[in-house]
Parts: sequence; C-alpha cells; structure tokens
Amino acid sequence: MILHGTETGTGNPVVLLHGLFGRSQNFGTLARRLSANVRVIALDLRNHGASPHAPGMSYTEMAADVLQTLAHRGVPTSAMLGHSMGGKVAMIAALTRPQSVSRLIVADIAPVSYRHSNAAVSAVMQSLPLTPGLQRGDADTHLAQAVPDPAVRGFLLQNLSLGPTPAWRIGLDHIAADMTLIEGFPELPPHTSYDGPTLFLRGQTSGYVKDSALPAIKSLFPRAALQTLENAGHWLHADQPAAFAAAVEQFLRPA
Repeated sequence: MILHGTETGTGNPVVLLHGLFGRSQNFGTLARRLSANVRVIALDLRNHGASPHAPGMSYTEMAADVLQTLAHRGVPTSAMLGHSMGGKVAMIAALTRPQSVSRLIVADIAPVSYRHSNAAVSAVMQSLPLTPGLQRGDADTHLAQAVPDPAVRGFLLQNLSLGPTPAWRIGLDHIAADMTLIEGFPELPPHTSYDGPTLFLRGQTSGYVKDSALPAIKSLFPRAALQTLENAGHWLHADQPAAFAAAVEQFLRPA
C-alpha cells in the first residue's frame, strides 16, 4: 500500500510514524524543526489520516506499507522515528529490513504486548450516531462514556468529519477488528535483532516503557540507549516538545 505523506526539508531522510488514532500532522512542530537540517517524511499509516483504508492492521502489514511507500519515493534507507503504535511499526521495519533503517527512534513504547482500554475506545467511537446535524459537543459527550480525559477526546475527534454527512475519516472498523494485534507485538524468529543505533525515549509519568521491558529491548536492539524525558507522559512530543526535539536532533547528529 502506498501511504499518504508530507515532505519538508532536504538532506538525509527521517521518517515520522504516528500512534493509534493519530496522523502525520501530530508531528508538525517536530517536522518543522527537523526540516532545517534533514528531509522529513511524515506518513499516515493505513486506516489513518489521508491514507487508504483496508483490512489488516498487523505490524508486518503496516511496516511493509511504510517500506513500500519509501521505495516509491526513492528512499532506500532512512532514519525512522515512531511513537506508540508507530514505534512498533518502526521496530518491525528495522527488525525485518535492517538495511532500510539507518537509525531508529522509538517514542514511549516497548516491544511487548499491552492491555489497555483501546477496545472500549474504538467501540464507543463506532457507536457514535453519525446523523445529519451532529455537533462536536454531542460527539464529545458521547465519547465521554469511555474516554474521561477531555484532551484525549479532542485528539480522537480530530478524526471526525462533521457537515451534512458526518463520518469518521479513519478506517475505524478495520482498526477495531485488529485491536488485539495493535496492542500486541509479533512473535519473531529466534535471534532476530537490529544492530543499528537505537534510541528509546520514554515519558517520566507514562508507564508505557517499564524497567521490566528493558531485557526485551536489549535482546532485539543490542545498541539501544534509553532516555527519560522529565514531566512528560505518553504523548511526550506534545508534553515536552522542545526536550523531545532536542533529544531527537542529538541522536540524529553525525558522530
């Protein structure tokens, strides 16, 4: 699948991959800063943003989409940064096609399975009555049944198109159908690893990348470094944009 994406800047390519229910614009601030020195390619993953909708949300499929899209754009190798779900996509791309990933940055996710409330979130989104005249406030009230945080509801509602015929812009049914795969992590052949430079960034208050995940990280990414951003949660690039960008720039800087 050829994914929708935007490009800014020139130089060595750096690919940005968003998280679940996100889109490439989530990295707008970072992309603008990085584009002063590198070629930034921000992609919408399948069933997200302006990319095509299709069944299948396995990480193997999503990583293949990314690599096919980069080949289509004439990018045989690149640095790759992914947040949350996008971080898992980036990890699988690096593990299955290491020659295509020069450097890897994984933002607040580990190569392990998670059990969160995303199934309930997708279910309440699916149950939203998409009737003519639907207002954002009505949609917000509906989502509050499963999403108490107004900031998270605002994030989710970026995917809702209002107007005469309200609709979700994302492939919500495909996403919901494979939520177990999205919250999991693929089983890989023995001794699989990525030996390139790798940085795991985690938010101090997030809890997504626990110390207990470090053996799994080191097994798959033996050159991985771990950095914790203070006063940052799971959306660390939004909570601490300057510190996040500085860490990314430092890691991408030639030795």
